[in-house]
Amino acid sequence: MSELREECGVFGVFSPEFKNVAKIVYYGLFALQHRGQESCGIVVNDDGVFASHKDMGLVNDVFSGDVLSKLPQGAMAVGHVRYGTTGGTNRNNCQPIEVNHLKGHIALAHNGNLTNSYELRCGLEMSGAIFHTTSDTETIAYIITKERINAPSIEDAVSLAMNKLEGAYSLVIMSPSKLIAVRDPHGFRPLCYGRCKDGSYIIASESCALSAVGATFIRDIAPGEILIFEKNNIRSITKHCGTCDHTLCVFETIYFARPDSVIDGISIHKARLRAGSFLAKAHPVDADVVVGVPDSGLDAALGYSIESGIPYGIGFIKNKYIGRTFISPGQDDRVDKVKIKLSTIAETVKDKRVIMVDDSIVRGTTSGQIVNLLRQAGAKEVHMRVSAPPFLNPCFYGTDIDSKEKLIACNQSIEEIAKNIGVDSLGYLPLSDVTRLGFDDDAVHGYCKACFSGEYPTSIPSHMGKNRFECKLSEREKNLL
Repeated sequence: MSELREECGVFGVFSPEFKNVAKIVYYGLFALQHRGQESCGIVVNDDGVFASHKDMGLVNDVFSGDVLSKLPQGAMAVGHVRYGTTGGTNRNNCQPIEVNHLKGHIALAHNGNLTNSYELRCGLEMSGAIFHTTSDTETIAYIITKERINAPSIEDAVSLAMNKLEGAYSLVIMSPSKLIAVRDPHGFRPLCYGRCKDGSYIIASESCALSAVGATFIRDIAPGEILIFEKNNIRSITKHCGTCDHTLCVFETIYFARPDSVIDGISIHKARLRAGSFLAKAHPVDADVVVGVPDSGLDAALGYSIESGIPYGIGFIKNKYIGRTFISPGQDDRVDKVKIKLSTIAETVKDKRVIMVDDSIVRGTTSGQIVNLLRQAGAKEVHMRVSAPPFLNPCFYGTDIDSKEKLIACNQSIEEIAKNIGVDSLGYLPLSDVTRLGFDDDAVHGYCKACFSGEYPTSIPSHMGKNRFECKLSEREKNLL
């Protein structure tokens, strides 16, 4: 229910025999639906011939039984669910992206956001490249394709492309004969793989998607690693590993990932319990009940309850049949959806001092609406606890917040925010506790927490904004001259 926008989810299957791989990808994407609800797509490799279906909407809407039955059997397939952080909401930007070139075909699915996509794209356009989308994913595809002309293999082309790419990218790439998993050297976004009983290998953004298709988790793709699946062989290229500090996006732990996932050895459920425990120690308050805002606030609320000894209660019922509040493009729509998405359980909160735990406050509008629901249900006091520090800086690695103007914590004090959203007190997770969410020892598993601290692990992009490739033609021409 927070106002953050989702990431994307990628999925791939490599089977030892021809089978209905599209159906496997369908179930995998369904498990990753929380990562993107704008659009989705599947590309099947039928002995080197690619067949695809992509469209706007949720997985079960786009892929009806009739659509799935028309996709051929194959030994490989890739899929994608999207919330775009670069490029508009339209069918052209649906993924996976397919490219036909001199040395074959590739289909590419991308989770993340490049920080140098503008410069790369301008350079490609000056050399004659023609773009059909406004997403940075097509830029990645072009860079790989350009390198492939002279490279001896697709994986060598990917390795050469990584020398030019900056920022966050977890990729699943399918060629006529290979399936390739790629993770940027910082490891901003998660990527893992597992194996099914029939010998099929699965690549997915989160381990929860492996479980959904009956695959056993093997390991995470290492930051900077290129993992190649081909007939009777799996190979790893580690040339780019260890070239940067490991900086997994902390919001994967706090918000993006499903609680049943394990990322880089971190149990998401346990990390959120720890966040709630840290909150209870840092911001104690006398109260009668602790409630969490569905879904990502629930585990932290339970952790707060356990640490504080204050009973945990179910304060909200979530309507499962409406998309997350931030999927709506306009502020008015976002407010309206809050009113119909959540309902309160009056028996839990009436005449009680309530601690409400949520994962973040971005603009404050949604939080104010939720607090108002508790007041209307009869809550005597409402104390809000946030399982993340204040958002003070834009994110350039995939979270759709690209300017300080959108961040309430940049313009108001904690006391002012509390008054604005209507709570009796407000407490955030201390910044010092962020790196302790996964493990007591944070030396090995680093986090990117630039949205809180302002310390970015890469250079800041020169051109920002989700729609930076959709400016007026005259402006684009001016920048290219």
